[in-house]
Amino acid sequence: MSTKLVQKLDRVVIRFAGDSGDGMQLTGDRFTSETALLGNDLSTLPNFPAEIRAPQGTLPGVSSFQLHFADHDVLTPGDAPDVLVAMNPAALRANLGDLPRGASIIVNTDEFTKRNLSKVGYAVSPLDDGSLEAWHVHPVAITSIAVEALSSFTDLTRKEKERAKNMFALGLLSWLYTRPTEGTESFLKSKFADRPDILEANLAALRAGYNYGETTEDFAVSYEVAPAVMREGTYRNVTGNVALSLGLVAAAHRAGLPLFLGSYPITPASDILHTLAGLKRYGVATMQAEDEIAGVGAALGASFGGALGVTTTSGPGLALKAETVGLAVSLELPLVICDIQRGGPSTGLPTKTEQADLLQALFGRNGESPVAVIAPSTPSDCFDIAVEAVRIATTYRTPVIVLSDGYLANGSEPWRLPRTAELPDIAVEFATEPNAVDAKGEPVFHPYLRDPETLARPWAVPGTPGLEHRVGGIEKADVTGNISYDPDNHDHMTRLRQAKIDGIADTIAPLAVDDPSGDAEVLVLGWGSTYGPIAAAVRQARARGERVAQAHLRHLNPFPVNTGEVLRGYQRVIVPEMNLGQLSLLLRAKYLVDIESHTSVRGLPFQASDLADVIAAAVASVSDASVKETAQ
Repeated sequence: MSTKLVQKLDRVVIRFAGDSGDGMQLTGDRFTSETALLGNDLSTLPNFPAEIRAPQGTLPGVSSFQLHFADHDVLTPGDAPDVLVAMNPAALRANLGDLPRGASIIVNTDEFTKRNLSKVGYAVSPLDDGSLEAWHVHPVAITSIAVEALSSFTDLTRKEKERAKNMFALGLLSWLYTRPTEGTESFLKSKFADRPDILEANLAALRAGYNYGETTEDFAVSYEVAPAVMREGTYRNVTGNVALSLGLVAAAHRAGLPLFLGSYPITPASDILHTLAGLKRYGVATMQAEDEIAGVGAALGASFGGALGVTTTSGPGLALKAETVGLAVSLELPLVICDIQRGGPSTGLPTKTEQADLLQALFGRNGESPVAVIAPSTPSDCFDIAVEAVRIATTYRTPVIVLSDGYLANGSEPWRLPRTAELPDIAVEFATEPNAVDAKGEPVFHPYLRDPETLARPWAVPGTPGLEHRVGGIEKADVTGNISYDPDNHDHMTRLRQAKIDGIADTIAPLAVDDPSGDAEVLVLGWGSTYGPIAAAVRQARARGERVAQAHLRHLNPFPVNTGEVLRGYQRVIVPEMNLGQLSLLLRAKYLVDIESHTSVRGLPFQASDLADVIAAAVASVSDASVKETAQ
């Protein structure tokens, strides 16, 4: 039993950083899994380069994984780390600017060679020149200690032994923050079941790191973070992409439809394809297409055939899919398009986050081509948004674009598994018989005879006797679906398609406003992944006594019916976005309300502290204006 002091903390932010080949994403993922198992609430931010392998030991090759865990509700991965694990000089240099004074740095001294230092512009090692005096530095020869711990593994080369240094670091941090290692040991046994030598080496390195923390004098204290209070239920750690995948499968089952994914691999959406490809036993079929256009074409074909057609992509791929999405608008078939947004334009920042595809999702097709657009707010909310996308797509026979992003896709948090009874009933009825009669009184099928409530047309599976009908991109005649070039018919069909999308607003919840005092004059309105930073910033503002309201949009087309009323109820409306103000532009145009746009396009989520400063300035401005008005 340990004789060292155990100190209780309410929250910790840890960042693992190293070269792309150092296994930092795996290390962070395993630490996260063990933390979730203990019942802490958490949020993560993986951050890695786009290159397959940048030059070793250079700044472009730095990969990091940040984890914020606590004994209370966690909203963001944290603005700044309390602890940095730096596996080499590049990792230290790339991340040092984010560390507040007094933070801890655990540094792998073995990598601080003259050659590695020169790669990142250090003339002298920062471990020796006093430049790190503002932080608590723990120098640990991680690589050499790990290699020494594996000295009995004579069949392994030194290079193979060095690869286990990430497990040593994981073991050390597991001891430092009282994390179990049994889950990681089980993971390793599964991963390396066919390589017993590699398995035992990794297990030995993991245990060596844990024992090092217990025995070294450099760490006199370990830390403990109690479990968070959560709603009763069964939980698992989940990333946004996995949650989105599971939501699609669950919704397909509720709708009684086979699920077909037509997809072309693209960062950061590829994990959805990977996840769904492993779920064939649940009626899921996946096709890795040769390009983006083929992927969406196959998905639309699946919908025509009576399946739930889904395609996944990121911003550049959404542009390529535009023509086929327009075809789906014309055919009025259900189609779910998952756009996992990343930094642009063009190839842009493939592994960084952004939410700059909103206008493309709304207007990035030729002609009047309306589709439903919705956005999840957290990694676990990706499950619910997938279910909502399927509900809208099947009910209204329309394409639905889901705007997730790299932050949600790769980030993770605890997710309470829903019970089947908690999922909405998504009833789908196919046309099975003619729905009209012709001039001779004979039964006929009119493919564009609409449901009076939803304006959706019938969904007829090809091969159903008597339900033959035309498909294609040329304008359809109302009701009959025949080709039509009539100007009045085109105007009528265009307005019908728009009215169908507008009608979705009648089935979604009004925009909810969190305004505890009831007299706030400043509203912070967000969409998508800005939810966490905004909520954390509002929490900080209220702790300072500032009256501020918060609202969050998940339906972006159409907006909830009370959106204009909400906006007009506040003197100042702040809209933070990871773009140059796309939602602000839409709100100003639609509701004629002044919007204060606060934007960032750095490839990283907002920091809650920065947003809190913006809120403070807005509250002070409103207060000053009120004082002046009273004085006059």
